[in-house]
Amino acid sequence: MSAPALPTDIAAVQRRTVLVLAAGQVLGGLALGATISLGALLAADVSGDDALSGLATASLTLGSAALAVPLAALARRRGRRISLSSGMLLALVGVAVVIGAASVRLFPLLLAGFVLVGAGTAANLQSRFAASDLATDSTRGRDLSLVVWATTIGAVLGPNLVGPGEAIGAALGMPPLTGPYVFTIGAQLLAIVLYLVALRPDPLLLAARLRAALSDDARTRAVMHPDRPWLARFAIFAVAASHGVMVAVMAMTPVHLLHHGAALTVIGLTISLHIAGMYALSPVFGILADKLGRLPTIALGQALLLAALLTAWLWSDSNGAVTVALILLGLGWSGSTVAGSALLTEATSENLRTQRQGRSDLTMNLVGAVGAIGAGIVLGWIGYSGLALVAIVAVAAVVVGLIFAWRERASA
Repeated sequence: MSAPALPTDIAAVQRRTVLVLAAGQVLGGLALGATISLGALLAADVSGDDALSGLATASLTLGSAALAVPLAALARRRGRRISLSSGMLLALVGVAVVIGAASVRLFPLLLAGFVLVGAGTAANLQSRFAASDLATDSTRGRDLSLVVWATTIGAVLGPNLVGPGEAIGAALGMPPLTGPYVFTIGAQLLAIVLYLVALRPDPLLLAARLRAALSDDARTRAVMHPDRPWLARFAIFAVAASHGVMVAVMAMTPVHLLHHGAALTVIGLTISLHIAGMYALSPVFGILADKLGRLPTIALGQALLLAALLTAWLWSDSNGAVTVALILLGLGWSGSTVAGSALLTEATSENLRTQRQGRSDLTMNLVGAVGAIGAGIVLGWIGYSGLALVAIVAVAAVVVGLIFAWRERASA
């Protein structure tokens, strides 16, 4: 039996793993950016009803939710490499279904395609946990956030490929609003190859082998973390609530801007800036989570979400103000998600981590789906400013949870 890797070897593997995951997130972000920017518009166009536009994002998040636990279970059995590449493969099939549904103008089939595309979102979310498999407590937030940050490149570029993609789609005879998915298909194919070829050794399987090689005493001292189920539940709640707020407001923004006369290029730019807010400063939030603590960083994220919602509520008629609100919305999501994911990992013992990580992704996507569906109804009922006001309730709930979480941590 070969000897386990030395700590210096583990550090080198971790650096390489983060680089591979970051590259995968660039490609995954490219696919995600195009999907988000066009999903609501495609749903409204194919269904003929703006009130149903939120069902595209809802289907995407429902698909991500439905596949989060199976992909986590697959990772537990076969490793991150197989799990991540499988998620991207399912998403690739989903994109083909979306294009076919737009061609035949079949709305239920369109939604089924977005459900499958959600597998790519689930894989992208799992990547942040993959970055923490071999990380230490003092660098977990940073490593996790670096992978989240890498999504910025593809996610910002994706919506801005709408114009060129439509030109390519028209040349290829593709249905309107589906041309940019040509770039999505290429990015997903590259991501599948990258994960299968370069994610070796598999970080989750290596971490399991290292734990198995330790004696019981050494495992207790160096590896095992005390399980803190209350803090873990709060982390899941904080991530899910923040995600629900972000999805609800973001999903309705393209429709709101279109009704205010904004061109597709303006809508694409707004979504790009929003996604930049989600990912570009994630390393800053990761460092803050490591240095200041997970709970203070979650509190900062909630403050940014509140600022976003107040801006959208007060100045919903201004396209510029809506853009500012979307940037703040992305920043608030980033701080809450990075710190919440780090808190979940460190509050959970190793034997329960992949199970709770899958449960967290399931919960956040279910909440996001409910938010997207409800957002369409609320938009038609009391408008975009009313939607922002309703979303403040979720922020208030997380703040209340923070108070109890601080007390729980202080009593430990």
